[in-house]
Amino acid sequence: MKKKAIALTYEDQMHAPTVVAKGNDVIAEKIIEQALLHDVPIREDKTLVALLDAVEVSEQIPSELYGLVAELFAFLYKLDHAEKPKK
Repeated sequence: MKKKAIALTYEDQMHAPTVVAKGNDVIAEKIIEQALLHDVPIREDKTLVALLDAVEVSEQIPSELYGLVAELFAFLYKLDHAEKPKK
């Protein structure tokens, strides 16, 4: 089975998350490598990757995927805040 990776970005001023990179095999490995280098959290979700694979790089995700991607971002938000020590 091919390894696949898709990278998303979202900022407050954006209407919806945007695909910033995607690829198979060697490209997927490079995307994962860059994420790890920059402390970007990674979540393995084959179903979500299959759905996002239809979205081109630089395109916003379709509204049908908002719920799934919101769950992903909620997971990442919790992960990010769990790792930071309380002041």
